[in-house]
Amino acid sequence: MLGYSLLFLVFALIAAALGFGALAGLAANIAKVLFIVFLIAFAISFLLGRR
Repeated sequence: MLGYSLLFLVFALIAAALGFGALAGLAANIAKVLFIVFLIAFAISFLLGRR
């Protein structure tokens, strides 16, 4: 999941550099959401894995 987040971040940077602002914004939002989901999943697995 972190890999997908980084992929969308790179995609957003490339799209922004080429002038596709709306597409870059969408990709950046997807990257943010995936990163937050990754952090939540990491925290849950960290807390449940310690038992």
